[in-house]
Amino acid sequence: MGWYKELDANGRRTFIASFGGWAIDALDFMVFTFVITALINLWGIDRGHAGLLGTVTLLFSAIGGWGAGILADRYGRVRILQLTILWFSVCTVAIGFTQNFEQIFVLRALQGLGFGGEWAVGSVLMGEIIRAKDRAKAVGTVQSGWAIGWGLAAILYTVAFSIFPEDLAWRTLFWVGVLPAFLVLYIRKHVPEPEIYTKTQARIAKENNRVSVWAIFSPALLKTTILTSLLCAGVQGGYYAVTTWLPTYLKTERHLSVINTGGYLLVIIAGSFCGYIAGAHLADRIGRKMNFILFAVLSCICVYAYTQIPLTDAQMLICGFPLGFAASGIFGGMGAYLTELFPSELRANGQGFAYNFGRGIGALFPSLVGYLSQSMGLAAAIGIFAGGAYVVVLIATVLLPETKGRVLE
Repeated sequence: MGWYKELDANGRRTFIASFGGWAIDALDFMVFTFVITALINLWGIDRGHAGLLGTVTLLFSAIGGWGAGILADRYGRVRILQLTILWFSVCTVAIGFTQNFEQIFVLRALQGLGFGGEWAVGSVLMGEIIRAKDRAKAVGTVQSGWAIGWGLAAILYTVAFSIFPEDLAWRTLFWVGVLPAFLVLYIRKHVPEPEIYTKTQARIAKENNRVSVWAIFSPALLKTTILTSLLCAGVQGGYYAVTTWLPTYLKTERHLSVINTGGYLLVIIAGSFCGYIAGAHLADRIGRKMNFILFAVLSCICVYAYTQIPLTDAQMLICGFPLGFAASGIFGGMGAYLTELFPSELRANGQGFAYNFGRGIGALFPSLVGYLSQSMGLAAAIGIFAGGAYVVVLIATVLLPETKGRVLE
């Protein structure tokens, strides 16, 4: 964390805000993966419809992420970051009051708009204030906040379903979504716009030459936009194919109790946190491309072992750590890489589109896994879709340029 000590006060506050925002987003988003089984039991929905509730959030996050990126390039990173966090928080709390599938479907869709925007804006905000040699470490450490939020979701799930009846327990997990409102107050008071953003806006105003939002599809940037979108689709498709259905897999096919399911997931989440940090440091050391290749190969191996090889419960507990390490470590260099590939006046726009287009494609995976699992089993469905996603990562990575050490202008 030497890079953190070298930040000024504004830089440290920006890191705290970005890290906290991503952790709380993870908490609010991942609680759904823990309540899938309860909704199936209480509302009588099948796995296909349950997967659709995961998919719709991710699909709408693609829209929200790109839209937030466009707005952040126009009106400021900090202002739009606050808006996305508040939107996501309100929708999450409201889900706890839903009474049927249709209501939760609509609110999960609206929730996705804020969920997609938070990362797109927060990642750019952090990437623009950090030096080139430390950019992956800093942005990747922000991304590790996801594991913290996921871990809190696992703990709250274990506590809520141990104390409350099932029909109340799942609602309390969504009501925790009120927490981000306090983070917005912190951001509003302490976090300024990055200097590179304010200078870019001053130049645009002086030259009266604002770039079109469609410029990310211009001949100069089209290849970058397409390949980064494919890269993000593979990374997130593999991740969501595994994590959305993992609690259900452990509980219904491995027949673990609530306490044991939470325990197994905490091992995976611990691996996830370590993976984020390792991936962030490796991206600055061995380069962005080699980092993606390394973790894509590791992810394929771990997903295959966890879902296709007959393991004892004890072996699954042990294998959970490398599974979480690999599936999350691949994200470690993502934010820095996307920040470096797009120019300043289109940075949030391009990054928001690529990451969230990838999320939109990856959003199909939970539903496809759910439907396919009804004919071939959950483990096989997870393995097929996750493995295919990481092959896409390898192809896109080979075709993209290396950006390690690139200075933002």
